Amino acid sequence: ETWGVEDPRITWLEEIQLWAITYTAYSNDGPMISIMTTKDFKKFDRLGIALPSENKDAAIFPRKINGRWAMLHRPVNGWGANIWLSYSPDLIHWGGHHVVLRGRGGGWWDGGKVGGNCPPIETAHGWLINYHAVRHTASGALYRMGIALLDKDKPEITIKRGDEWIFGPKEKYELFGDVKDVVFPCGWTLENDTINMYYGAADTGIAVATASLNSLLSFLGVSE
Repeated sequence: ETWGVEDPRITWLEEIQLWAITYTAYSNDGPMISIMTTKDFKKFDRLGIALPSENKDAAIFPRKINGRWAMLHRPVNGWGANIWLSYSPDLIHWGGHHVVLRGRGGGWWDGGKVGGNCPPIETAHGWLINYHAVRHTASGALYRMGIALLDKDKPEITIKRGDEWIFGPKEKYELFGDVKDVVFPCGWTLENDTINMYYGAADTGIAVATASLNSLLSFLGVSE
């Protein structure tokens, strides 16, 4: 954590009555996935490094799946930057690795690297996730956000993926700042049908956007 504790994603784990926080621990050894837990956000239990560098964008599912915890993350290697899923019996030891979502290549809005954002939301049709992606252009990288649906019992399987991006920088506070033209969600809440999504705007401020859960599922061709 020498150089920073970045991009935390918080998940309530009902089965063990704890909040789990995944975050990027950054140091001389590169960015890596670390996890801590808390009951009250006053005292934190650091579980240490879950996955070594280079890795970012981790988020834990809110309940065990077939007896194991599941976590999305984004390792980077010579083959690119894609979204993976791993399983753990105890939040410390992680294995059973699977590629979940790859960059589509070419001129797609998510043709370059992709990475997860907020913790998955369970729906009747599967796990709803949002993810950010990059399209490389002559004038630079375009960052946008899209959504996908993962299988409820085998979340390493993507069953729906939007062809178009649904959220990108538009307002002045999203277009101008320390890192311009970036919106970067790290958390969302669900109340009835309303999703409140909290995101970094141009690496300068924090903003919130709302959407209907049903409208997002309809965009993927399903409905609650």
